[in-house]
Amino acid sequence: MARVRHLSTAELEAGLSDVRDSPSELGTVELIVRRPAVNEREVLAEAVLDAEAGLAGDTWPVRRSSRTADGSAHPDMQLTVMNSRAALLVAQKPERRMLAGDQLYVDLDLSPANLPPGTRLALGSAVIEVTGQPHLGCAKFAARFGKDAWRFVNSRAGRELRLRGLNARIVVSGTVRTGDTIRKCPAGPPGAFGGPVGC
Repeated sequence: MARVRHLSTAELEAGLSDVRDSPSELGTVELIVRRPAVNEREVLAEAVLDAEAGLAGDTWPVRRSSRTADGSAHPDMQLTVMNSRAALLVAQKPERRMLAGDQLYVDLDLSPANLPPGTRLALGSAVIEVTGQPHLGCAKFAARFGKDAWRFVNSRAGRELRLRGLNARIVVSGTVRTGDTIRKCPAGPPGAFGGPVGC
């Protein structure tokens, strides 16, 4: 893959207005990526989201976590979800978005103001729940998209918009496909408004 010039902070900030225009209630699943091994990516047309195993075929179950007492995979970090507009901004090319390392890329406002921890999202026949585990840019993110992009997503404004994305857990197993709608579940007890089980 040809080397891409990394964007400067000013160039990244110039693209923020498009990210801010992301829909807040009804969005779209733009990209699904499975991580079968370290540093490997598979773009999928559809994926099974399993409440126990995470995204089927992904390495989440065997990924060690410093945030669990025994170092096992963190249950509140089953899925990472990134705003597709933010991903395209830092990646510059659609085919480079997957390098961010997330599994779902969606056109939806992921900000904590719109999706506080505990918010449930229905996508395909699955339901996921936003968790409070932070998701920030790391050294790999800086290497792939540049140090300015790393600082940008970790900045105060970046955190306010969750530019790096969010962590989620699967509460209802199901299948999700590229192009599926992703929507916020209504506030209140799950199922109280006639939505999917768990939503």
